[in-house]
Amino acid sequence: MKILVCVSNVPDTTTKITFTDNNTQFNTNGVQFILNPYDEIALARAIELTDGGKGTVTVINVGEANTEATIRKALAIGATDAVRINAKPHDAWYVAYQIAQYVKANPFDLILTGRESIDYNGSKVAGMLGELLDMPSVSIIKKLDGADTEATVEREIEGGKEVLTIPYPFVAGTAEGVAEPKIPNMRGIMSARTKPLAVIEPVEVKTFSEIISYETPAPRGQVKLVPADDTAKLVELLHAEARVI
Repeated sequence: MKILVCVSNVPDTTTKITFTDNNTQFNTNGVQFILNPYDEIALARAIELTDGGKGTVTVINVGEANTEATIRKALAIGATDAVRINAKPHDAWYVAYQIAQYVKANPFDLILTGRESIDYNGSKVAGMLGELLDMPSVSIIKKLDGADTEATVEREIEGGKEVLTIPYPFVAGTAEGVAEPKIPNMRGIMSARTKPLAVIEPVEVKTFSEIISYETPAPRGQVKLVPADDTAKLVELLHAEARVI
């Protein structure tokens, strides 16, 4: 089995986010970047499915040279090889289109993404890949079991669970529960230095969105404490001030 795992290079969740150029550009100075946690889950499951010589795992990233440390971590965790499409990821459409063009020339049995990236939380790439590649796509899955010609996936829906059997090839966006993220060991870290990492140039594609500006959430306001036995006061505040009821 050949599995492709799409990975993103994202800011660590503890990073203090700031913007430059009149709030039109994300300020990367001093920012620690990491492998997107949901992509780590996808990668862990891909490695489990191919463990024991049952296949290969390729990781792919749309990003510039500064993402290679993140890609090398994915290789250290256990990916067989990697591909970096040498471009700034403008938006989900751009990323999905670039990956789709690569897959058309290099077919895979299974394509995995994280449910979303923790920077923009769009949850779009898996669905777009399925459409661009004309193959089934399912998100957000909580369980993935593979067989010779098909896989069984489980996803949560309102009021229950949905279990699907899908023939290969298909695209899946993974969430918590699919696998436990793996920590690279010393052997993996050393071998990652020599594993293949191909760098290819992007294809030309029309972009349909543009970021005009960023803004940070408003700071938290003061907290009003209401005695536990004063329900009427609580209802009044929720209605008159918070305006949630």
